[in-house]
Amino acid sequence: MVSLPEVIKIEPHYSHWKGKNILGFDISEIAFVNWSAGGTSSISGLLKGDFNRTYERKYTKWVNELSIRYGMNKQDGIEVRKTDDAFRFNSTFGYRKNPESNWFHSGKLNFNTQLTNGYKYPNKDNPISRLFAPAYMFLGTGAEYSKKNKDFVFYASPFTYKATLVWDQELADKGSFGVEKAIYDEEGNIVRRGRRAKNEVGVLITNHYKSEISKNVIFVSNVSLYSDYINKFGNVDIDCDLALNLVVNQYVKANIGTRILYDDDIKNKTEIDGVEVNEGPKTQLKQVLGVGITYAF
Repeated sequence: MVSLPEVIKIEPHYSHWKGKNILGFDISEIAFVNWSAGGTSSISGLLKGDFNRTYERKYTKWVNELSIRYGMNKQDGIEVRKTDDAFRFNSTFGYRKNPESNWFHSGKLNFNTQLTNGYKYPNKDNPISRLFAPAYMFLGTGAEYSKKNKDFVFYASPFTYKATLVWDQELADKGSFGVEKAIYDEEGNIVRRGRRAKNEVGVLITNHYKSEISKNVIFVSNVSLYSDYINKFGNVDIDCDLALNLVVNQYVKANIGTRILYDDDIKNKTEIDGVEVNEGPKTQLKQVLGVGITYAF
């Protein structure tokens, strides 16, 4: 009698890693031909990418997010100018004692910088910012509340290290972005170069909120509040990003966004009679309206 081979059952492999990638391109264009009311033809483009990798098991969760933005604008008779430039990486590791709880003991790392030189147009001879000038890093530990659908995430850290990096020596010598500027003698010679980093320790609170306020209209807000314990405690650095995402279909979307920044260390500068004058810190505001194509995979 011939025996049949034993059937071995293979269990399907399950990965605790989940990933999501979104690529998008927004474009806006206006053209005038013999237009009696006048106007300037222009075209703008914004390339963006969002990448997420999440590891989640019974008691632990590790979320890694990378966001890249780069936009350009070309107007008739004017050179190409940068409109957006951002490189942001966030990583949060959390541990909870109860697998049903939404509260985590968490450690968080945030890193933000830009990719290319920034200018105060039309002056393109003297960059006011560069790659890693500035760059901001936050590293801390605290408590995080995260809903299972990730539409609401609240994080509070009573102990967060903040580093402001200005790795361009010329900008560091000017004291840009709050670093200690260079010291000169009476003849204008540099006695000590400017510091290329500023270190702070303070409290950090962040919040992410996402809600579909009506059909195919999604509201997203990301808010970050930071105050340093040592230098002017009570002065709060604010980073608030608000967006309305309008979904046309799977690939075509429109978005309306506003970003509000306030940092007491960043001094606004203006030019009066050819002389650069420091006006002190001011609220920074950026508004975006775009329609484009997105692809998720």
